[in-house]
Amino acid sequence: MNALNRRDFLKGSSALATLASFGLLGMDFKDREGPLQVALIGTGWYGKSDLFRLIQVAEVEVVGLCDPDKNMLKAAGDMVATRQKSGKVPALYENYKELLSKEKPEFVLIGSPDHWHALQCIDALKSGAHVYVQKPISVDVIEGEAMVAAARKYNKVVQVGTQRKSTPHLIDAKEQIIDTGKLGKISHVEVCCYFHMRANGNPPVEPVPEFFNYDLWTGPAPLRPYDGIPHKRWWRTFMEYGNGITGDMCVHMLDTVRWMLKLGWPTQISSSGGIYVQKDGKSNISDTQSAIFEYPELNVVWQHRTWGNPDDSDYPWAFKIFGDKGMLAGSTMQADYTPLDKDEKPIHFDCLFEREKYPEDVNEPDIELNAAPATRLHMKDWLKAIDQNTLPVADIEEGHISTASCILANISMDLGGRALKYDPKSMTVIGDKEATERLRRPYREGYTHPEPSKV
Repeated sequence: MNALNRRDFLKGSSALATLASFGLLGMDFKDREGPLQVALIGTGWYGKSDLFRLIQVAEVEVVGLCDPDKNMLKAAGDMVATRQKSGKVPALYENYKELLSKEKPEFVLIGSPDHWHALQCIDALKSGAHVYVQKPISVDVIEGEAMVAAARKYNKVVQVGTQRKSTPHLIDAKEQIIDTGKLGKISHVEVCCYFHMRANGNPPVEPVPEFFNYDLWTGPAPLRPYDGIPHKRWWRTFMEYGNGITGDMCVHMLDTVRWMLKLGWPTQISSSGGIYVQKDGKSNISDTQSAIFEYPELNVVWQHRTWGNPDDSDYPWAFKIFGDKGMLAGSTMQADYTPLDKDEKPIHFDCLFEREKYPEDVNEPDIELNAAPATRLHMKDWLKAIDQNTLPVADIEEGHISTASCILANISMDLGGRALKYDPKSMTVIGDKEATERLRRPYREGYTHPEPSKV
């Protein structure tokens, strides 16, 4: 494969046309015989969801699954056997390195907790696989720089699970509103999340169950006292494993706005917040936070609260792009154009559901039916990029910019709200030694932090 060439984000006359531009089984992959050899690392809720969407759009054989939870792993294996054409249960592994070594998958999906993304992605690239990695791509900025360096060094396609770029109604909104200039001069954006998703419990410390390798699950992160199965929501409520609501939810909406408006790195980032209301639980992520991502003549302003009412009940997790001729609001569920001119009609964009085309979606546990079409299109875009030797719509570098910007917001908050200017060339915060030191988290003994120059 030749070196990948940079390209513009997903183009097309409409989202539905884009969906239809691929065959039923995804890409043909020239001169290929047999299904795509696929593995999944992290068999929790979203890992399985990503895998099942890929199975729906491409001819694949799932050759391996990995998870340190034996019960979850076995259940995932049984589910995969019912979904893939061969009917086979994939090989099951506790350690992802063993999976990569023995199965040698061509395509690896990473759905593990955030603190594992960097190491697993880099190792998968080294093994020769193309990678689909969930967002945020990393828990610190230098991890992300190393992931970009590895993707380029090993010449593999990495798609990040920021699938709002592949959300049909948002593609339509971008093409019809943003690209046509209906908003006029855009100089302000608001992004928000008001979901009550901060777990706020106080479970007791207890023995680790035999089916769960907690030490391996923790990996490079600090080893917290075990207080119950961390899957799904509990781990997300600790900074040891991620970057809070900003790292988890802002990354989606910031990334969407960047794609729509063709924005790169912010020139400056500042943030403030903390635990202002929900003080009784173990959770150490902020329950209230504001951030400003500055661009020339444009501010992107983030706000989240894990308590109280949303600012706009129709758009509790959303972006709003303001121009001097109108406003575009968007979410995973819908989008609305509101013109300033009272004589011009508003435009509404509905979410696409594909229940009839994919009836198996309806009975899948925990599936986000509104996001399933976007994830399918995202998988198709990944395969197309591999087949055509181009960059995908959510290339690792774009995922890194969005992820790192949110991490920098958290660093700013921790440092009292001071403004940070990150220089990606030197990989430093300009004029701020203390902030620069926080670009790299310390790893637990036995694990080595990846470095961009050594991948």
